[in-house]
Amino acid sequence: MSEPAASFNIHEAKTQLSRIIERVERGEEVVISRAGTPVAKVVPLTGAVRRRGRGTLRGRLHLSEDWDSDSVNTSIADDFGSNDVRAGA
Repeated sequence: MSEPAASFNIHEAKTQLSRIIERVERGEEVVISRAGTPVAKVVPLTGAVRRRGRGTLRGRLHLSEDWDSDSVNTSIADDFGSNDVRAGA
């Protein structure tokens, strides 16, 4: 059985926010209460998003010369069941 979540009143939470965040980063859940009544739960985010800046595929992605030709666009449209491909549309 898991331990109960740590609990802080709002004043404590405001003054110890950095420490609370550190605990949450380690996987703990924290409950914040007002006048003894729980009002919020701080939980770790799952599946951290690690975004890279723009251009991260530069030099790794190679397109053929005809990648945007009418014939390629028509072929792709046919794969999706659409026959109405107009150049530039």
